[in-house]
Amino acid sequence: MPVYDTARADGRARHYIDPEASAHDLLNDATEWLQYARGLTGLLADLVHESDSVDCVQLALSLEAIDTLMHMGVQCTAQAHARMSWDQARDANHFNTVVARTEAE
Repeated sequence: MPVYDTARADGRARHYIDPEASAHDLLNDATEWLQYARGLTGLLADLVHESDSVDCVQLALSLEAIDTLMHMGVQCTAQAHARMSWDQARDANHFNTVVARTEAE
């Protein structure tokens, strides 16, 4: 999985997305980020259920971590969708060019 960059101005982590990554690779990355978020959510839920008191600061930090993991997964998914759309448009453009050349001959 690619590493993420430093925090942005809005305070969210940013995921480095390899310009050469395929949509398939990006969807795999998204799945991985979302599985991390899912695991952390389950762990946090278990801890809250089993504890007598809740440390609100630690709970808030944990929820922010989950938010960041989910945000990174969504960003990977959005990039994968964009790349699939570009590939589809490129393929359609190539097809139209081939058809136009064939008709011109």
